Amino acid sequence: MMLTALATADAPEPVKAVAGTGQLITAALIGIAVLVIAITYFKLHPFLALILGSLTVGAIAGRQMLDVVASFSAGVGSTVSGVGVLIALGAMFGKLLADSGGADQIVDTIVGRSSPRMLPWSMAAIGAIIGLPMFFEIGLVLLMPVIFLVAKRAERSIISLGIPALAGLSAMHGFVPPHPGPLAAIDLVDANLGLTLGLGVLVAIPTIIVAGPLFARFADRWVPVPAGDLYDASTDKRERRPSFAITLATVLLPVVLMMGKAFGDILVDDGTTLRSVLDFIGEPFVALLIAVIVAIFTFGIGVGMTKEDVSDVLSSSLPPIAGIILIVGAGGGFKQTLVDTGIAQVVADFVEDSGVSVLLIAWLVAVVIRVATGSATVATITAAGIMVPIAAGLPSGEVSLLVLAIGAGSVFFSHVNDAGFWLVKEYFGLSVGQTIKSWSIMETVLSVSGLVVVLALNVVV
Repeated sequence: MMLTALATADAPEPVKAVAGTGQLITAALIGIAVLVIAITYFKLHPFLALILGSLTVGAIAGRQMLDVVASFSAGVGSTVSGVGVLIALGAMFGKLLADSGGADQIVDTIVGRSSPRMLPWSMAAIGAIIGLPMFFEIGLVLLMPVIFLVAKRAERSIISLGIPALAGLSAMHGFVPPHPGPLAAIDLVDANLGLTLGLGVLVAIPTIIVAGPLFARFADRWVPVPAGDLYDASTDKRERRPSFAITLATVLLPVVLMMGKAFGDILVDDGTTLRSVLDFIGEPFVALLIAVIVAIFTFGIGVGMTKEDVSDVLSSSLPPIAGIILIVGAGGGFKQTLVDTGIAQVVADFVEDSGVSVLLIAWLVAVVIRVATGSATVATITAAGIMVPIAAGLPSGEVSLLVLAIGAGSVFFSHVNDAGFWLVKEYFGLSVGQTIKSWSIMETVLSVSGLVVVLALNVVV
């Protein structure tokens, strides 16, 4: 897989540990503590916090500091080269979808055909579809006017419709590439992207149902918030928008291409022309590049944008993701430091000797880091880095499930150290307590139900 090649091409060969197991475990714990304290107490940007955490791990583990810097730099370079381009292409695609009115078209079509009883389920579907190509924060901002407008027209509580939509968004963020967390985890543990994508969708569907429409019934009783006039529900409507069919086909195009590669690996003989074509167009970089080029016509020129308009949209999509790319890159550096000091191998040996499910361990590691730092992406990357040696000995299907277990852990109990918590609180006009009883518990239900589905799939995969 191209991502794997990129991730390993420049990385130094793993070195033999220069310290005992106790010292290495101490190095890991203190390094993660530095990371957590830097983010939560000193409010340091995760990019800098990951650098400090990596240097701390290397120093306490007894490595030469220049070697630690070399490991970190190699990890950053390989991760950004493999994942950074994909994040950039995904941002371009999502911006075209939003600015063309395609997202509005999806919303209007699905909501317009839904009965009042089915509205929570429709909102969950909208959250999932819009969440597929968009980052969580962007999707959240885009959906807020829709949630308030639909709630007001249907005379429903904001929570009853907002929670299902947020569950759809969050599940896509945690389980399904091309979101940064799942992509980075796939890259780090060398998982099959097509298989992980397919299994991610299988995991996402039941978890969205449980954490969305079903949980919303309880959350609505605990936090009754009428639509009222809390938010200006007007939306910017373009005179021309792509049709629902064109919008949906364009959104699903990269998923279909990547899934085609996965099926080709199973069903088509190696060395044939068809297999070569499927492998090429299903490579994440190529699939997303094709999707962006198609979106330029379907979401850009097709709705009346000029070439200058399209150029402006694409340009404006990149600055907001600079921080995300830096965090993902620094996470790759932190991972490489854990591997090159021998810490990751110590953890792998412990898990193997303990007899505890690898998937459960991966979920727990991600949960701890998520609750401590508030960042789903940091939790995913750090947990994946720790689990690298363990993944090397697992079959392909279980490696993909390992990624999804980490993804489930990464969304556990969003609280006051998570930017998403405050976005939901302010947009919905909730108190801190109300936000915990609705949003935070929804995230926890999503995480736990995701783990349950992953463990169930592990029985048959």
